[in-house]
Amino acid sequence: MNEDKQTAIVTGAGSGIGRAIAVRFLRGGWNVLAVEQSSETLESLLKQESAGSALAGIQCDVTDPAAGTTIFDACQASFGPPNCLVNNAGKGNAKEASQTSDADFEFFIDLNLGSVFRLSRAAVDRLAPQGSVVNIASVFGMTGFRGSAPYSAAKAGVIGLTRQMAADYGRRGIRFNAVAPGITVTAGTADRIQTNEWLLKAMVGTAPLGRLGQPEDIAEAVFFLASPAASYISSVVLPVDGGWTGTHYYPDL
Repeated sequence: MNEDKQTAIVTGAGSGIGRAIAVRFLRGGWNVLAVEQSSETLESLLKQESAGSALAGIQCDVTDPAAGTTIFDACQASFGPPNCLVNNAGKGNAKEASQTSDADFEFFIDLNLGSVFRLSRAAVDRLAPQGSVVNIASVFGMTGFRGSAPYSAAKAGVIGLTRQMAADYGRRGIRFNAVAPGITVTAGTADRIQTNEWLLKAMVGTAPLGRLGQPEDIAEAVFFLASPAASYISSVVLPVDGGWTGTHYYPDL
């Protein structure tokens, strides 16, 4: 155990954006507790990135009502109290409301919002002093977009929750911020990126920077918001989307 280093808990850390976030914290000299439901992807991360005592892992379903206790107990045992919780675990690729069953709606809401609420609630009493929470929201939680009703609703909830908890717990020294990725290249988005020409035109063709996001782009923003460099930043929702949400940019026709 190295309690002199800062410690981050990262959920959904086995692949994609979560893995990039975990790796960025490790490269930044932090301890990391990687939380992942899949034993295969968790084991892959641990084998590839383990460096002494800096990385530990726990297999856990973040929608389990006991997940908060389980995760924070594991962090305490490995590294002591965490300085940052990154609520990254989630799932996209939803459908429009008329094609969404009640069961599908509840699934997206519980995973993408309910788990964030429960883990953030647990963090309030278990973070180290001057700790922070960084939630992964989405640009779809900031603006309407075709065909993503339950996901967009959940991510809008994450944004509202981030701001509310920043208000409720700032006087206790806890910062709450969110990062809102645009379309980002991961295993979960690869098929849509390769086959959905309309999506690329809508998300990349109308972004001033004109490129897809990479997991490392999101990880850098998360690391900044968790770091001492952002010690006076709270309640912020930071889009990392190539300028997509902020510009209404259209290429020359």
